[in-house]
Amino acid sequence: MTTSELTINARLHGQDLGFATTYGLFSPKGIDEGTQLLADRLDINNDDDCLDLGCGYGPLGIVMAKLAPVGTTEMIDKDFVAVEYAQKNAIANGAANTRTYLSNGFSAVPKSQMYDVIASNIPAKIGNELLEQFLRDAHDHLNPGGRLYIVTISGLKEYMKRNLNEVFGNYDKLKQSRTYTAAVAIKR
Repeated sequence: MTTSELTINARLHGQDLGFATTYGLFSPKGIDEGTQLLADRLDINNDDDCLDLGCGYGPLGIVMAKLAPVGTTEMIDKDFVAVEYAQKNAIANGAANTRTYLSNGFSAVPKSQMYDVIASNIPAKIGNELLEQFLRDAHDHLNPGGRLYIVTISGLKEYMKRNLNEVFGNYDKLKQSRTYTAAVAIKR
């Protein structure tokens, strides 16, 4: 372990997991409240094919991979250091059914690649155009009945509700804390 590497032990969705991380990545000293809120509310079937968009060091993706051992979970991020740590953490947590790669949003995801579940802790400063593109791309990459799980700061709750209803035709708030709101939309 290098001096700049940190270790996090966390309980996510009832599983004890360990993560190596480093400064420069999102929430390097501990699982942030939004990720915890969303991870604990994921409803994953054992054969779901999942995508963690903006995976960071991999907490959501690894939870999905462990809940869907018969499926495949892909973890993507635009930061090569994040992708490296997500891959390292998947191996360390026994999530062999994962694939990690560099992608700015869906830019490196093949157009034909479809998922049953997409999950993301959406950055607060993503910007309207990028967020709308992300939601449309997520919709296009979900199988019928597929679920998009997101967590955002609560200040974006109404904006997300409006945009998910526009793109997916539905929105279901799963849980709201003072700071974060976790929600799901289903592709009909």
